[in-house]
Amino acid sequence: METVLTKLAVSMSEFKKNPSKVVREAGNTPVAVLNHNKPAFYMIDPDTFEAMLEKLADIDLLPVLQERLSRKHEAVEVKLDEL
Repeated sequence: METVLTKLAVSMSEFKKNPSKVVREAGNTPVAVLNHNKPAFYMIDPDTFEAMLEKLADIDLLPVLQERLSRKHEAVEVKLDEL
């Protein structure tokens, strides 16, 4: 049996009957939509999705940041007035 990673879950047939009701009742809470008692997909609100994408982008940038910090001694100091 697969782990359901949300507190709320609904069957696929219930979701198909009235998806807008599921969205409305869930509010900002993620919902697992189950097919044969296994998660088929997770439904999340747009703000949560955007936050997840931002976190993933930050994770992707971490190696670049670490590499640049390791070369901090090569940095050239510049005054804003000179730009």
